[in-house]
This record gives sequence, structure tokens and C-alpha cells, in this order.
Amino acid sequence: MRYKREISDKIMHLSTQFPAIVVTGARQTGKTTLLRNLFPNYNYVSLDLPSDAQLAEEDPQSFLDRYPAPVLVDEVQYAPKLFRYLKVAIDRGSRSSGQFILTGSQKFTLMKEVSDSLAGRCALLDLETLSLHELGGAFFNQITKTDLASVLCRGLYPGLWDNLDIMPFDFYRSYLASYIERDVRQLLNISSLRDFDRFMRVCASRSGQLLNKSEIGKEVGVTSKTINDWLSVLEASNQIKLLEPYFSNVNKRLVKSPKLYFCDLGLTLFLLGINKNSLASSYLIGSLWETFVYSELRKYLFLMRPEASIWFYRDPTKEVDFLISYGSKFYFLDAKWKEFPNESDFSVINSVKCLFKNSAPESFVVCRSQNDFPIGKNMFALNGFSLHSFIDQRIC
Repeated sequence: MRYKREISDKIMHLSTQFPAIVVTGARQTGKTTLLRNLFPNYNYVSLDLPSDAQLAEEDPQSFLDRYPAPVLVDEVQYAPKLFRYLKVAIDRGSRSSGQFILTGSQKFTLMKEVSDSLAGRCALLDLETLSLHELGGAFFNQITKTDLASVLCRGLYPGLWDNLDIMPFDFYRSYLASYIERDVRQLLNISSLRDFDRFMRVCASRSGQLLNKSEIGKEVGVTSKTINDWLSVLEASNQIKLLEPYFSNVNKRLVKSPKLYFCDLGLTLFLLGINKNSLASSYLIGSLWETFVYSELRKYLFLMRPEASIWFYRDPTKEVDFLISYGSKFYFLDAKWKEFPNESDFSVINSVKCLFKNSAPESFVVCRSQNDFPIGKNMFALNGFSLHSFIDQRIC
């Protein structure tokens, strides 16, 4: 693994506080690599191997005898019955810290078993794809060699940056096939996997937009209940996030539907058939840039300002992409695919900001500029590739 993951320090700290650590995340986000590097002396077993999964499910005690603590168990959701025995082992060991490190790519079974058996005994963390801050100079060095569109189409899965010879199209084609065959087949009884593939592509075309389940159902040709089930699978397998709207008494007619975002822009572009030559001219470019910005904000807020909350604001006439609350302050941000925003780009933000009086003194447009710069009084253009610095310096 070439890149230090910023979540590492948090994992190591929590491993001194809790008997078990559960790390979830989509496949290929680097969970196994990270944890094996952090805990090199632990026993290791992956339940991706059917024989080990069968032993863990059918004879959990023998499994734990074969792989005694401290142990790292990969894809633990494949053995739900193991969790009761983990509880007993933890309690029997006087809850010694850091004895069990568990990973999972699916939250359906995992979260149920964690809440039933390991409540109060484990810390739960999500590992997403790389952030630009984790990539460091590699991201910008690649831009100088190619172009921004090529780098954005690459996405932020670690494997694509560990080996720059891998073509994004080949990676995502294999990733999607594996995801549907392994995770989706296990979680859903689908008569046609082609329908689910089409469903993912329809959702990708709506990334950064309000979630409208009935429209998605009509386009895919399935019922609303099916769409609910399939969206739950995408959420449970860490492929999408739903961003909730901000509610307050500032306006009784606020929109109540969440916004849909894919977690990784590279996968989103692959699903849409957009490449480096067509990205900038796509009619979806605004929503796609917003998808990228939300991904970066979400990763940094989780690690740097975990007490902060992020929403979007929308009423019948106005929308602001992101509203971050931290302490008594609100921060309003719009994502715009342009290099040099001007004062007119702040008109909507400023009209909404007035509703929050003195609790939202500044407003921001996240753009493609290489540097941050002021636009006017309390109005700033932010470099979308260095949001880590914005959160570190401004959200306080």
C-alpha cells in the first residue's frame, strides 16, 4: 500500500478502547491491506474462503480455537452465528482491548449482528476510497502528465493508484461484474441481473440530484418496492450515500426528499459511459462535480470534524448544495464546474444565508480554481482539490 490512510490513527486509538473493531466499506477500498499493515502480528482469516466461512458458521467455537485472538477476520458477514461466540469470548477475556478486528463489505447482516451481539463491545468505522489528501502529490503529478478529466475518470480506488498502468475501464468493468455476482446475488433474489445493472446506471445518471423512486422505477421497469430494496442494497454495500435535507422552522415548505450520491466518481462515470473526452461536455457535469465534492467533504468531516453534520438546503425556489453545521455555526457551499466564479454565483447562497442571520457569516463556491480566493465580502472561491485545508482552517 503506497498511501497512508488517514483513518489509521483513529483505528489504532479505538483498538486500545474497545475489545473489537468493525471496519466496513465497499470492496476494493483497501480494508484488508490497511488492517494487515496496522496489525501485522494478528492471526488472519478471510471468510471469502468458503471452507473457513462454513466452519465459522457451523462450528464457531472450533473456528475461534483455530484462529485465536488477537485475530483479524475478513468479510465476517458471511458467518452470522460467529457473533454470539465473539461476545462470549470478549466477555470471558474481561473485555481486553483490540482482540478482534473485523471487516465487512455488506452492512445488512453485519449491522444486525453487531447490534444484537456486540453492542457496547465494538467500535464501528467506515473506510471509503482514497481522498485527495491521502494521494498527496500523486494526484497533481498525474494532472500535469495528462489532464483533469483523465484523473477524475480514474476515480479513487486504491488499486488504480497503486498501479497506474491499470486502465480504469478494465478495473471498473471487472469491479462491477464481481460486485453484482458476489454481493447482489447474495443479498437479493433477482431474476435478471441485467435489470440491476440497468438500475445502477439509472441511479448514476441521478447522482447529485433529488431521489425520485417512482421515476427510477418507471425507467428500469420495476415496482417501487423493488427500487426500495435495491437502493438499500446499494447503501448497505457502500456504493451510494443519501444526503438528507436540512429542516428548520425557517421555511415550512422545505423539500423533504434526500439527494442521491454515488460514493466514487470514477465508478459513476464508468456506469454512465463517460470518458475523459466527453466529461467536460456532458450535460451532467454539474451534478458529477457535485458528486466529487460531496465525496471529499464527507471523508474529511468524518475524520477531522466528526461532530459536524452535513445536509443540503432546498425550498421551492432556492437550493444550496451543502450546509455544514458545526457548533453554533453554519457553512454554505455550492459546487460549480467552473474555474473562476464571480459574485453572481453567490446570489442564491446569500439569499438563503440571510435566513440563518449571524450563524452563517461566510459563503463558498467550490470550483476548479488552483487556489482559494475572495470574491467579495464574506464570499470565497474554494479549490475543490484541497477541501482538507478548508475544513482544517475554516470549520472551527
